[in-house]
Amino acid sequence: MAAPTVSLMISTYNWKEALALVLASVATQRHLPDEVIVTDDGSRPDTAELLRTVAAGFPVPLRHVWQPDDGFRLARSRNRGMAASRGDYLIQVDGDMILHPDFVGDHLRLARRGRFLQGTRIRTTEAETARLLAGGEARFGWFVDAYYRVEGDKSTYHFGRRHHTMRLPWLAWIKARSTGHPMGCNVSFWRDDALRVNGYDERMQGYGSEDLEIDIRLRNAGLRRSQIKFAALALHLEHRSVAPPDPSDPELPNNRLLRASREARLVRSELGLSTHLDEFREPPNDLRSIAR
Repeated sequence: MAAPTVSLMISTYNWKEALALVLASVATQRHLPDEVIVTDDGSRPDTAELLRTVAAGFPVPLRHVWQPDDGFRLARSRNRGMAASRGDYLIQVDGDMILHPDFVGDHLRLARRGRFLQGTRIRTTEAETARLLAGGEARFGWFVDAYYRVEGDKSTYHFGRRHHTMRLPWLAWIKARSTGHPMGCNVSFWRDDALRVNGYDERMQGYGSEDLEIDIRLRNAGLRRSQIKFAALALHLEHRSVAPPDPSDPELPNNRLLRASREARLVRSELGLSTHLDEFREPPNDLRSIAR
């Protein structure tokens, strides 16, 4: 049976320096995706300029799916990327995640029908982020300069638990039996499963919970969330958070929608990616053809 085709989606907003590093890490993947779609929530024109420059030497089709800046609309932006995609399998990352050379291959090796995969991130320190943005080589493994969450402590990061920076494929198979915690910065699923639940709920605007909500609906559709540890490694560049003081506040509008989806055992979003399918009957232009 032929291997599934892969669309790698990268979410971005007005941080072209970080996006350039992400794209450089994509270009050196040992298993290249079949296309890369940059889902852009209204960045300034300099992001498009960067993409045109990068496209000239990029190894796979590079597509830019932009929407006007009308506040934080990550759910809508990701839906547009899904609608524009043509791969059998979708891998989704944020535009501040530098990928290990085996990142795409690891997702594919662990992909199974009836499941979606939840990865994690290595949160680099401010000093390491500055070094990477200045052109330093990305480093993975035990000595990565990063913050690590201590078990049971959800507010403080300490230097410890470095074993999660190691790539150990045999152990990744074992860990994939557990479920992990939803995070939209490193997740993958079959495209037809995304279509079945109608992607993200676009009523969710502003920061937070859109990844938790689609996770609920994917599981309500009968899918199992499988954890990725010790594989699909990615360095997360440190930056100022736009999160509210208490992202878990149950009275936040997105959290009310999240609670409603959970209580109703919702599978399909009312306002989701289906609203964009007509626009993307043909895939967006491959920027490489424009750059030549």
